Amino acid sequence: MASAAFEEIVEDFEFMDDWEDRYRHVIDLGKDMDALDDALKVPATKVDGCASQVWLHPRIEGGVFSFDGDSDAMIVRGLIAVLRRLYNGLTLAEVGSVDARAEMERLGMNEHLSSQRSNGLRAMIERIHQVAADAV
Repeated sequence: MASAAFEEIVEDFEFMDDWEDRYRHVIDLGKDMDALDDALKVPATKVDGCASQVWLHPRIEGGVFSFDGDSDAMIVRGLIAVLRRLYNGLTLAEVGSVDARAEMERLGMNEHLSSQRSNGLRAMIERIHQVAADAV
């Protein structure tokens, strides 16, 4: 159950044979994302379990989930952009039903990320799911 925005990434990846091209595309997605306001980079928005600095700032309006985020690492910033496309605009119930690991597997992410990056990605996904679950 992926959003149309995430499906666009899947389609883009289908045209890229080389993992390096996909890696660059993820980094470009992160570069295109607006920076998170420094005032929002506080302990409450910091994600533990990531090797780099990561902040996620969730918003829930009318039962619809969205978040902004930032990182000091380019690839992680790109992963945040991918997660935003996966989750932003979903209802709280839909957020909880997304199998992010399976969706990321469609992109080949699970096999191409280092163990530290995989742990960080898992921590971001857990934070997103927890925020949505707490808001229900």
